[in-house]
Formats: sequence, C-alpha cells, structure tokens
Amino acid sequence: MTTMQGTPKRPRRAPTPEERKQCPERSRRLLMEAARDVFSEKGFAGARVQDIADRAGLNKQLIAYYFGGKEGLYQELTREWLAREATFNDPAVPFEELIVRYLREAFDDPRAIRLAVWRGLTGEETADEHPEDLSDIRRRQAAGELADDLDPAAVLLMCYAVVSAPATMPHAVRQIFGIDPGSQEFQERWEEQLRRIVRHLAA
Repeated sequence: MTTMQGTPKRPRRAPTPEERKQCPERSRRLLMEAARDVFSEKGFAGARVQDIADRAGLNKQLIAYYFGGKEGLYQELTREWLAREATFNDPAVPFEELIVRYLREAFDDPRAIRLAVWRGLTGEETADEHPEDLSDIRRRQAAGELADDLDPAAVLLMCYAVVSAPATMPHAVRQIFGIDPGSQEFQERWEEQLRRIVRHLAA
C-alpha cells in the first residue's frame, strides 16, 4: 500500500503477547492510583467512578471490567494495603519501632489515613469491617513491654491518633509547631517525640 505521494506505507505492527499483557496491567495500576486520590479526597460514598476514570485518563467501563465496580476497586485497594502492611508489621520488633513504622508509612503516603478518616466521619461500612485484634498488645503487656493497667483498646486508639494526626490535621500542626507537617524538620521531631511517648507506656 502506498500514500498519495507514492511512499510505501509501513504496515501497523501487531502488539506482542507481552504488550497485550502489559496494557491491562497498566490500566489497572492507573485506575488504582487514581482511586487512591479520589477516595482519599472524597471518601468512598462521595467518589464517583467517572471522577476516578477521568483522573486515570481511562474509560469508566474499565472499572467494572477489571474490578466489578467501585466497591470491588475499593476492596482491591484494601487488599493491597494489607499486603503492604504485612511487610513491616512485625510482632517481633519493639512496640516503639512498630508504631514508628506506621508513622513513616503515613508520612510517605497519607492517602490511606485520610480514607480511613472519611470512613469514620461518614459512617461508611464495607465488606472488610471486622473487630480489631488486640492480642498483640495483650501479649506485650504480659511480657512487661507495656503497662498491664492500660486498656489495650485505648492504647491502640491512641496509636491511631498520633500516627494519623499530621495527615488529618495539618493546620493544627502548623498552628502548634509553627512548621509544615510535610517538612523533614517536623517529621523527625514528631517521630522522636512519638518514641518518647510510647516508652512512657512501659510498665
């Protein structure tokens, strides 16, 4: 086949099997990354599949195709977070170090924290709802790492609060500390103080 100028037209190359495989994987990654943004900004109830698709630059029908809809996409993000959490949530490390690991995760990407706050504020319930496991805190109390007169539920809730505060109340950080919560200065200072606070929970 030639063009009007007589130059042979190069035939379109068929995609390789590897390229065919990469295209869906790339689309899934783009949709999940966009969903993290939109869910953390608007919550599960407020997020629209069209907004997620627009952020990803893809057709919204792909959300149903790859994830079965908005709920399925949300659950996939939850599974991904749990897999990530399993890489650093080591019950063998001291409690102080464990909480700091969660803090660093929140500093690196605060979107998961913000989404959790949305769920709390709006009363959203999803299929992954389940009671929190307090057995690790009780084990640490029995071992003398944490004071045994503390309520394990209160300890866990306090840890949630101190880890999430910089991501959920950045204005308060600026007002109280006088520095930006995203700055290295604040993050190092908050981590050091958090270590001190956790040490005071010891028996």
